[in-house]
Amino acid sequence: MDQGYQVLVVDDDPDIRELITEYLSTHGFRVATADCADAMRASLAMQAPDVVLLDIGLPGEDGLSLARFLREHHDLAVIMVSGAGESIDRIIGLEVGADDYLVKPFDPRELLARIKSVLRRYQRRAAVDTPAAPAGEAARRIAFGRCVLDLDSRELYGPQGEPIALTAAEFDLLQIFAERPNRTLSRDQLLGLTQNRDWDPYDRSIDIRIARLRKKIEANPDKPRTIKTVRGVGYLFVPGKT
Repeated sequence: MDQGYQVLVVDDDPDIRELITEYLSTHGFRVATADCADAMRASLAMQAPDVVLLDIGLPGEDGLSLARFLREHHDLAVIMVSGAGESIDRIIGLEVGADDYLVKPFDPRELLARIKSVLRRYQRRAAVDTPAAPAGEAARRIAFGRCVLDLDSRELYGPQGEPIALTAAEFDLLQIFAERPNRTLSRDQLLGLTQNRDWDPYDRSIDIRIARLRKKIEANPDKPRTIKTVRGVGYLFVPGKT
């Protein structure tokens, strides 16, 4: 992976900011830091980073609120961090659009691996931002329930052709399904294919992303017909309009 990516570390603990800055700098990353919401916004105004490492337990405006702000106003990767045992924050963090999640205390090597993983996903998305295909070349479009996914532009379109916002992690999940129609995929397979890490019984990130996607593509999210649950196994994508 090319070096020189910028990471913005938003944490009110100066020791953690110093530790992360020192470690990531030795691996070729440029690191900016902020200790609160105002400092984060000031840093973003000066230069947008490639990845934001965002602590949930900030004083004043907390990390969950800032994650919503980042997802609404910036196209960049967000990795959320919380103290051990705060499972409800982990769930909400993924629901508001975080790309990944870490629990303190963490091994800096794991942090580095997570950062590289989300950067790879954003690199793949940037790679498709190329000039339009010549006339006559059909875009690769897949029907997902009431929506259509364009694999070339990485866009999801609603029933009336309106664009529907997707996070990078959500697109990656849809692409995995599109490439494997009518095939049951376990949570472990989905997590490995989208985030290059193994699933554990307490990891609900795949379930949360599936639930978010169903709200966007299913006519009735409570009775999904496009991304179906296969009890005890995982999920199954059934292509076509519903």
